[in-house]
Formats: sequence, structure tokens, C-alpha cells
Amino acid sequence: MSLAAVAVLTATVAAAQNLDAGKSPAKLFADGCTTCHRSPRGLAKGRFTLTLSWFLKDHYATSSDSAKVLAAYLVSVDAPPPGAAAKPAKKPARSIPHQPKPVQSQ
Repeated sequence: MSLAAVAVLTATVAAAQNLDAGKSPAKLFADGCTTCHRSPRGLAKGRFTLTLSWFLKDHYATSSDSAKVLAAYLVSVDAPPPGAAAKPAKKPARSIPHQPKPVQSQ
């Protein structure tokens, strides 16, 4: 009987806690990803938020909520900075070919 009481008390005390609850997406990245990644930019690589959150949940995040928040953050920083796509690359200047002067007949 006492063994059952200890088991019940231990189970309630050892209930799973989400250590990521309430953390900002930047904090989640800083706590869990900076060991391998310098920056969050480019990690989403054009993936959809849903598939990225599934991947993070299966491999890195402690809960589906933190995976969703982190995926949305990675997708948001994956976009190019404003104005970067608007500026076309400059082409090198080409010299204009000169036309030969017409020969004057005498």
C-alpha cells in the first residue's frame, strides 16, 4: 500500500514540464540552436512553416507549440531584406564597337 502511495506522489511531482514555455522565438533559437548555427537566417530554406514545425518537433523542440513558434520565426527571418531583390546587379560596361569609316571614292 505504501509503495502505491509513493508511486502516485512521484508521478505527480515528476509530471513533464515544458521548459520552453513563455520563451520568445529568438530565445528558443539562442538556447537550442546556436551551438551549431550562428544565425537563424537561411535555416528555413524556403520550407513551409507547417513542414518545418513538424521537423523541429520530431528532432529538436520540446513541444509542438515551441516547434510552431520557432518555425514561424525561422521563416520570418529567412526572407531577404527589403530592397535587396529590387536592386539588379550592375553589368560591366562594354565598349561600343566602332564602325569603320566609309571609304570615299575619288
